[in-house]
Amino acid sequence: MRTIYRLPAALPHSFFLLLSAAFVFVFVARAIAEGPRDLPTASPVPSYASYGFGQQDYPSAQNVSLASPARLDIYSVPPETLGDLMMIHQRYLAAIEAYQRAPHNSAVVWNKLGIAYQHMYALDIAKLQYEKALEINPKYPEAINNLGTVYYGEQNYHKAEKYYHKAIRLEPNCASFYSNLGTAYFADHNYKRGIAAYKKAFSIDPEVFISDPLDRVAEMGPTEEQVALNYALARLYAQAGMVEASIQYLRMAYMDGFNDTRKLMEDQGFAALRTTSQFRLFMTEEHIKGTDSAEQSLVKSPPR
Repeated sequence: MRTIYRLPAALPHSFFLLLSAAFVFVFVARAIAEGPRDLPTASPVPSYASYGFGQQDYPSAQNVSLASPARLDIYSVPPETLGDLMMIHQRYLAAIEAYQRAPHNSAVVWNKLGIAYQHMYALDIAKLQYEKALEINPKYPEAINNLGTVYYGEQNYHKAEKYYHKAIRLEPNCASFYSNLGTAYFADHNYKRGIAAYKKAFSIDPEVFISDPLDRVAEMGPTEEQVALNYALARLYAQAGMVEASIQYLRMAYMDGFNDTRKLMEDQGFAALRTTSQFRLFMTEEHIKGTDSAEQSLVKSPPR
C-alpha cells in the first residue's frame, strides 16, 4: 500500500519552493550517480537530427568532466549543459527537468526537449516541443526532420516524407535526412524511391547506416518493410565493397524472414560479395544452401 503524505495548508509558499528544490536536487544527483539505463535496439529506422549520445554531440557538455559525475555540483552547471549530460547518460527525465529550466527563447533547447520526450516514446509531447522550436526558428532543419520522425512513428508516412523533403531543402548535404526519407518510402512500399534516397545518403556519408542504434528512433515498421530495407542496404554495401556491413544487413534480412536464396545468389549487386570467404562463412552459419548455378560459380571463383 502506498502512503500518501499531506502537508498542512497553512504552510508558507516559500516552504513549497524549498521542498521542490530539494526534490529536484536529489532526483538529478541520483540520476547522475546511477548511470545509463539499457534501451531496446532496432534495425535501421529514422534517426534524430544532431544530438546523439556521445559527448561530442552535445557541444555545451564538452567542457564538463564526466569522470566523476557523482561529484558534479548541479547548481554550478547551466541547465542546458546539465540536460546534455543527462542525455549522454540516457537519464531522460532528469534531462527534461534541466532543459525546462533553460531559457525558453532557444529553438535548440526545445528541439532537445523533443528528443528527450521521444526517447521515452511520448510522441505527442515530443511533437509539441519540435513545433515550439519551429515557432522560434521556422527554418530549423533538425527540428523539421525530427518532427518527420514523429509522423513516421505515427505511421503517417506521407506527412513524414513531406517534412524530410523540407529539411533536405534547407540542408541538402545531411545524410541522415536522406536516410530518413528512404525509410519512409520503404514504409510506404515505394522501394524504388527508397533505394534512391538511400544511395544519396550513402554518397554523402557511407557510415550513415552503421551508427549506434541508440541514436535512432525505435519505431519498427512491419516485417516486410524491414526485410526489404535490410536487403537493400546489404546490396548497397556489397556494391561499395564494404563486406562486413553487407553481411551484417544480410544477416538481419534473414532474421526478419528473407528466404529468397535464389534471388540473393543471382543478384548481380552481390556478385563480388559472393566470391568472399565472409560470404561463404555467412552461408554456412545460416545453413543456407545456394542454387546449383550459384554453387558452380563459387567453385569457379574461389573465395578471397
